[in-house]
Amino acid sequence: MGYKVVMTNHGPEYDRQKWGPLARWVLRTGEYLGGKFSHEVIVISEIIENIVHKRCGKNANLIFNGVPIPEKRVETCHLDGIGVSKNNYFLAVARFVPEKGLHDLVKAFQHVQGEFKLVIAGDADHETAYSNHLKSLVQKDPRIKLTGYVNGEYLSQLYSNAALFVLPSYHEGLPIALLEAMSYGCPPLVSDIPANRAVDLDPRYYFPCGDVRALGKKLCSFIDRPISGVKRAAFQGIVADKYNWDVIAHQTLAVYEKLIL
Repeated sequence: MGYKVVMTNHGPEYDRQKWGPLARWVLRTGEYLGGKFSHEVIVISEIIENIVHKRCGKNANLIFNGVPIPEKRVETCHLDGIGVSKNNYFLAVARFVPEKGLHDLVKAFQHVQGEFKLVIAGDADHETAYSNHLKSLVQKDPRIKLTGYVNGEYLSQLYSNAALFVLPSYHEGLPIALLEAMSYGCPPLVSDIPANRAVDLDPRYYFPCGDVRALGKKLCSFIDRPISGVKRAAFQGIVADKYNWDVIAHQTLAVYEKLIL
């Protein structure tokens, strides 16, 4: 029909654990055909850029997802509602699927002594054996709080007042929840998968993916040595510099202008 086609690749969906062999083949084929025959490809991370070049022989346009710098919340009404207080809880924000690694986090939290809490914001899109198993693990420790899916003011309060944001994922494209947490100045602790490594944090903010013992030790170390306000502000600076919506909008416009002007 003569249309110009721009494809945006958010990551290798076929790597997610929920897909069987046939679905993985369909997804890989779709990625190849889209990358090979579209006029331009946009990717959201260097890792995906390398995949497209290797599999499709195409030089993609690297344009990150953007995250605004929000106003930190001083209100704590939603925290009060679940029985947690400022800087006295770890926070995870994720869907209840195996590749998010929340089961590792729940097990690692058993190494944490005292009254420190763990808040997990999220749920499963539909009930699964995994989501039921995760909830059964959580029920064994009253210090772990499940909020279900939250957004808006509730989520803002959680990000603003957490001692640490934890992302134990086995698979990510570009981890938006991580960038959102950093935009609030919330210190992160993330698995060392390539997508998280691409955010280029100091090594102390990574742990070996799937290593429950190492994650537990890291959690305890951050309780013993809390992150200062200056270092918290530095995380906001990373987001403002690298994931700026104004820059991203101009980069995206330039891709389309190449095709229509």
